[in-house]
Amino acid sequence: MHRPFMDTPDQLASLEGQQYLVLRPTGAVAEVYREAQEAALARLDSPARHPHTGHITLRGFYEPERREDLAALIRVWAAQQRPIEAIAEAVDEFPTPWQILIVRLARSASLVSAYASLTTALDGTGFRRLGELPLEDWTFHLSVLYGKSLDLEEWSRFAEAELRAFEPASTETITEAELVWYEDGIEQAEVLPLGG
Repeated sequence: MHRPFMDTPDQLASLEGQQYLVLRPTGAVAEVYREAQEAALARLDSPARHPHTGHITLRGFYEPERREDLAALIRVWAAQQRPIEAIAEAVDEFPTPWQILIVRLARSASLVSAYASLTTALDGTGFRRLGELPLEDWTFHLSVLYGKSLDLEEWSRFAEAELRAFEPASTETITEAELVWYEDGIEQAEVLPLGG
């Protein structure tokens, strides 16, 4: 059984009714993510929310009433999607007002294609998408920690010390996606092999 992505009661409550299509690195990218998160949490003087497990979010949704319809569409997408190359380039940040420390990913051809083909599959469906940006504006990433509780000066000092490139970049091929949903304070997931 996979480790949950989010595991604290406040995180689970904040995600109630939402669904996410994510990729879970398990090799070289997962390793640099764990190292970056452990180092950042050790250096931070105050507690910060963070994912329990590294993941690359391809889309977020709010479809508590139509979750099975959404899952049916995502299953078709996954069956047609080739495995996806994830390349971890650097520890980076989404600055104020977000204040999120991230592992930034390269825009590999397969990752860009997966995002674009998912957009095509979703267009015209009416599913409510959360935080979606056009492909050219999307930064592929794994969130390391959420620093919104830190004041601007503390965040700036902390983030500046964490930013670094990975030399060389870490690469792995991801062969499955997960549709994750939050219901009654519980995280649930369906693993979807990528079949294209």
